[in-house]
Amino acid sequence: MSAISPASTGLAARWRSALLAGLALLALAANAADYPAPHEGSWVARDFRFHTGQAFPELRLHYVTVGAPSGEPVLVLHGTTGSAASMLTPAFAGELFGPGQPLDASRYYIIIPDAIGAGKSTRPSDGLRANFPHYNYDDMIQAQYRLVTEHLGVKHLRLVIGNSMGGMQTWMWGEKYPGFMDALVPMASQPAAMSSRNWMLRRLIVDSIRNDPEWNNGNYTKQPRSAQFSQVFFGIATSGGSQALYKAAPTREKADQLLDARLKAAYTGDANDHLYQWESSADYDPSPGLERIEAAVLAINSADDERNPPETGVMDREMKRVKNGRYYLIPASEQTAGHGTTGQARWWKQQLADWLAAVPHRP
Repeated sequence: MSAISPASTGLAARWRSALLAGLALLALAANAADYPAPHEGSWVARDFRFHTGQAFPELRLHYVTVGAPSGEPVLVLHGTTGSAASMLTPAFAGELFGPGQPLDASRYYIIIPDAIGAGKSTRPSDGLRANFPHYNYDDMIQAQYRLVTEHLGVKHLRLVIGNSMGGMQTWMWGEKYPGFMDALVPMASQPAAMSSRNWMLRRLIVDSIRNDPEWNNGNYTKQPRSAQFSQVFFGIATSGGSQALYKAAPTREKADQLLDARLKAAYTGDANDHLYQWESSADYDPSPGLERIEAAVLAINSADDERNPPETGVMDREMKRVKNGRYYLIPASEQTAGHGTTGQARWWKQQLADWLAAVPHRP
């Protein structure tokens, strides 16, 4: 087993990224005056060992909290290429964290970590680039658990709620730590092996970057063009909703305008970071352990979710194995956004509020 110490290169890029993220948090807080201002923090997990056997003497874990530590703890998990800041949007936090809302921050202590490799947690772009350990969701969850228990001192969670990648990790939380929470809300996800179109298109992102000469084995001096192009392709193919996209682009001219706008938008990510993030889902498969889940489960998907299509029957089959599970499928419409629908809490916040009120507090 080998030990790896993150290199110190990329310091200027990290400070620039941190400044932009901090400004974004301030802007979000200003726009969400109905709930308490988010607080940022970082903690170093010492002697962190990845599933590969590689180890970091120090792994930085960044997080955001909303509400007082005396509130009931709620863990919120973000999606691939996202961060804690991406969960503080008016469409998500603005619908959930305010007074009288389902996760009212005067009652709940909301914890939103940046996953390994994302946001301001330790990531390949900090300096190791393609020499960074190839982490997976198990590694991310181990880091989240250590942050919550060792640093924040939480002994029991009222709720774990996650979207997309965060939804997949929510299923895994329920299996790995079955007595640690009262309730689970996995969204935009399925409790089955990564497969089909979802994996094919993720692999195309990874392969597009790795096969791009500009990537240069991870040692690029400017962002490879394939990084943005492949993710625009992926986003259009697997998120947005067929009805909504047709409404937005009913002609070739409007479709070209929409596509050109996405291709011309500034690429603010990092190719190595994104490559690792997409690849981390490769071995996701919670299906063997569904019977271990003890918490109440409210699974939420959208009927037009391109990555988790309900017509496969996966959810109907697997939910039968969940002891205390409920499945809510948001109907598709011109207003829903396919895989992106669950990022808009207005579609499901009442279902969450009614269900959570009936979930008992476990010892």
